[in-house]
Amino acid sequence: MVMPFADAPATIRNAMMTRRAASTADAPPSEPAAAEDLDTSDPGPAGPAPRNSVTAAPDFRQAVPQQGSHMTSATPVRRRRVLIAADTYPPDVNGVAHYAHRLAAGLAARGNEVHVVCQSADGPGRVEMLDGVVVYRLRSAPVLVSPGTRVALPVRLDRLVAGLAPDVVHVHSHLVVGRAAISAARRRGVPVVVTGHVAPDELLRSAPLPRAVRARLRAWAWRDLTRVFERADLVTAPVADPRDLPSERIFGPRVEAVSSGVDLARFRPQVEPQAWARNRFGLPDRDTVLFVGRLRDDKRVDELIRALPHVLKVTDAQLAIVGSGRPRGALERLAERLGVEDRVRFLGFVPDRSMPYVYAAANVFAMPRSSGLRHLATLEAMASGLPVVAADTPGLSHLVADAQNGHLYRPGETRALGRHIAELLGDPASLAAMGARSRDMAATRGDQLSLLRFEEIYEEVDR
Repeated sequence: MVMPFADAPATIRNAMMTRRAASTADAPPSEPAAAEDLDTSDPGPAGPAPRNSVTAAPDFRQAVPQQGSHMTSATPVRRRRVLIAADTYPPDVNGVAHYAHRLAAGLAARGNEVHVVCQSADGPGRVEMLDGVVVYRLRSAPVLVSPGTRVALPVRLDRLVAGLAPDVVHVHSHLVVGRAAISAARRRGVPVVVTGHVAPDELLRSAPLPRAVRARLRAWAWRDLTRVFERADLVTAPVADPRDLPSERIFGPRVEAVSSGVDLARFRPQVEPQAWARNRFGLPDRDTVLFVGRLRDDKRVDELIRALPHVLKVTDAQLAIVGSGRPRGALERLAERLGVEDRVRFLGFVPDRSMPYVYAAANVFAMPRSSGLRHLATLEAMASGLPVVAADTPGLSHLVADAQNGHLYRPGETRALGRHIAELLGDPASLAAMGARSRDMAATRGDQLSLLRFEEIYEEVDR
């Protein structure tokens, strides 16, 4: 359901009332603010809805048949009205957008009333219903110096917060929308939770700037992030292990690790026969090493390609790369120079609903680097029963127990990377045992546990 702001109030209110009437959960939250109180006027025409936002997303529980799930059926601590604020949200394709969407839809499925405010991906502002969540897309404008980037104009956000009167505001960016949402919440005494996703280092790493300029910008960016985060009641980081938490100096004294969580019903071993899964993506039926992630220089996918000749000396295998990005051309040329172009398969972007089958096609998952704080692809691979070979870096080193559910290698040592992969592919017993151990480790990080923890956090900050 998509509509311009001007047509939204009655329709949104009716949709939310229908959801409540159909719900069999415990007592509902307080009634929403009257439609007249919401700032839903928009001087511009309604633009076309993003392709993947016009209708509800596919039901993944039907897309992938369920078996025994590790999910908990715990009901919310108390049903709440939650406003999630993010600068990026589907149809944007990136880790923050994916995380915010999964959180919003998951909280709504558990009986909470969830609203999302984000920037419009194509310009005009409007309101949509997406996966049981009311999404307010703020009018946005292109950033001329950064093609493909847009920035929201959050002039209506303050009145939106006043009209919704949320129990808690959960921010997923310290930039434009998140910053405005924090200010609006603070003016009205609404508790604020912030999840920090990306460090300024990640944003500036690829900037074509002189080293001295980059250093000054980095120092300023960290100070700015700290000032914003200090206004929150609690800060979380989407890390799988508390040891990966950013320093207290940066994120403040109240920072907690809350894993992004993995859907253990969707991502599980043998979701379909391996040969079928490979055929689905046009892969030859041979041992497959898998990488999943955006193609960026700092992901060091080139290390996997450089390691492949060492693997091929020992066993017949192929490398499947899922993801898109500018470095693809350079990676293809590297494979040609090394003579392994026929063993490197670039699958490009794969929709989320098809990702369980990607993991089903693989024998080993490899992650040479992981940017930011999230490691969702690695968790999904583990839940799918794959052993993991990863760089010995913060975050990854706490997901991979060396010689238990995979192997760690020193970053840059492609010979060691190739050796670990070859050893796993050449030892079916170890491959199976480490894959089973990966699944067991992932089972402690299910998405329902993460959702429950966020509900508990909302309860804590709203006392």
